Amino acid sequence: MRSAPSSPREADTAIERGREDEEESGVLLGRGLASWYGGSLHGRRTASGERFDHGELTAAHRTLPFGARVCVRSLVNGKVVVVRVNDRGPFAPGRVIDLSQAAAQELGMVGLGIKPVEIWHMGPDDDSCPEDLPELDPSSTPAASPAAAPAGAAQARTNQGAARTTPRKSRARRR
Repeated sequence: MRSAPSSPREADTAIERGREDEEESGVLLGRGLASWYGGSLHGRRTASGERFDHGELTAAHRTLPFGARVCVRSLVNGKVVVVRVNDRGPFAPGRVIDLSQAAAQELGMVGLGIKPVEIWHMGPDDDSCPEDLPELDPSSTPAASPAAAPAGAAQARTNQGAARTTPRKSRARRR
């Protein structure tokens, strides 16, 4: 098992390595804060062109290829979920992944809005998260200071950022 990337460039290299060696699963791609989006974006087009369904286990990531499947593990409660990347984001600083509402529910984070997570690469034939993930180390859990903000505010900010991936309606000035 590899350790967490120590820099953004190292994380990018891990992601590229994951693309090149799709047979290798269990590679830690990164740690950071996850947020979730749903509701008002349900049915809108994602950056991949498909319609967003808040009931599907999907996610937005800045660099992973569309269709990539990753295991997301909560650093708070250890719960895991497999998601498929179908959108770009997150757009909020400090976030590493935006999850659909269904994925957020699997991780127990809907009430929180934001949660520290790890993202693990999965091989093309993997249907579930790797069973040999290392035990959680409480001292390595990122501080979740944004959790003090109301969950609705976190989701609203996420929804605003995610909405940028779809065309905006023209707002003509009224005189």
